[in-house]
Amino acid sequence: MLWTAGVRVCRWRLGHVLGLLLSLFAIATVSAVDDYIVGANDVLNITVFEQPQLTGRYIVQADGTFTFPLLGRLKAGGLSMQALENELRDRLLKGGFLKQPQVGVSVEQYRSQQIFVMGEVRQPGSLQFTGSMNIIEALAKAGSTTDHAGTDAVILRSPNGGPRPDAAAIERGQRSTDSDVVRVNLQNLQGALAQNIELRPGDTIFVPRAESVFVSGQVRSVGEYALRKTMTVRQVLTLAGGITERGSTRRIQVIRSVNGVDTTIAATLEDTVRAGDTIVVREGFF
Repeated sequence: MLWTAGVRVCRWRLGHVLGLLLSLFAIATVSAVDDYIVGANDVLNITVFEQPQLTGRYIVQADGTFTFPLLGRLKAGGLSMQALENELRDRLLKGGFLKQPQVGVSVEQYRSQQIFVMGEVRQPGSLQFTGSMNIIEALAKAGSTTDHAGTDAVILRSPNGGPRPDAAAIERGQRSTDSDVVRVNLQNLQGALAQNIELRPGDTIFVPRAESVFVSGQVRSVGEYALRKTMTVRQVLTLAGGITERGSTRRIQVIRSVNGVDTTIAATLEDTVRAGDTIVVREGFF
């Protein structure tokens, strides 16, 4: 029997849901902001107007300090960009080195603060935190979510900049109601930018794998598919490319685990599927 459902249906891929939003940030260059807090190993570009001997590239050491001509060892760690500019300007002025010093500070390389993105993203790993980053920007830098991503992400916040959480901590965090765990519905980001959470240094974003169903038999693309809320057999079969010419909509079965025992159930296109179901499309009688 030919597959007659001619309506094009969304493939229910979360990456597609976020696609428009992520594209807004893909070409953006995140610059240093005044409230970025300088830390160890950051590489700074310091410019003193009309003073080439003072202008240059400076690396913040592990103790948060760096050496600056005329002024010696200065503390940068823990200061905002604006505060560091003010400190350099005041010292050059009060030390009698310059009458009207004009100082600019920017970050060439952000090395002291990081964000971690894990789970169902295309490029999991660490991201340099640039002082201002939200969850959409972080996901864009991680290559967006995969086709198997769930609808919710979990942001785990390490108190006092603690170490990155391990797998056990992430597992606990998904069930936790602690204030250090923030949950974000990724689908809602499309229409509610207020949920586009601003991140903090040390945050870990975890995108869990969605619950799934399996499709086999007379369909065009046998395999595993992410399950969204209240999906029907028809919608899942659409994800699988539809039924082949040899398949029959009257011979669909769902294999479902009930109390640990696999049970085969006759199904219709409008039946609701559950996580872990296997949908089998049998050949029609010709």
